Amino acid sequence: MPQYTLNPPLVEDAVQRDPLAQFAVWLSDAKAAGLIEPTAMTLATVDADGRPSARVVLLKGMSDGALQFYSNYESRKGAALAIHPFAAATFWWDKLERCVRFEGRVSKLDAETSTNYFHSRPRGSQIGAWTSRQSKVVDGRATLDARLVETQQRFAEGVVPLPPFWGGYALKPDRIEFWQGRDNRLHDRLRFVEENGVWRLERLEP
Repeated sequence: MPQYTLNPPLVEDAVQRDPLAQFAVWLSDAKAAGLIEPTAMTLATVDADGRPSARVVLLKGMSDGALQFYSNYESRKGAALAIHPFAAATFWWDKLERCVRFEGRVSKLDAETSTNYFHSRPRGSQIGAWTSRQSKVVDGRATLDARLVETQQRFAEGVVPLPPFWGGYALKPDRIEFWQGRDNRLHDRLRFVEENGVWRLERLEP
């Protein structure tokens, strides 16, 4: 069984009192570590029946104390968030023996922000957003490929508009936990809890 001994102890005096600032430091470390996709996060939602589901999405920005990601609003995650606008997100950086967990309310980004991001994507990705009926059952790859050809013809010229069913979300956390591996499985866990606009720092047992 491997031991986690890469980093010095994660102690309260060593972290910034703004957890999003601390996350930015760790994210920068993850990018410098040469990970394939350091912005990948597992996003968990709950549907109308209380059934949880999780998938990996990419963090596409941080603004106003929130994590930003994008999706088809009619996807499984979009349907779940329309009913229960809360989610949890987890980053796992194995090369650094670190993990960060977020929990909080989710809201849609404004149309201007979504449009600006959409047009920053490669044109092929823009076409793909129009083509995919995300999370819906399809009878085969050939059907999807045929629809792609139709979409390419539809938007053969000019700017590809933002689909009305596609855009951004903002996860505004009220709980953020920083996990760092230690030997003997006695890992460090520091959790920030937001109360009335103030972050409280506490240590959790591993």
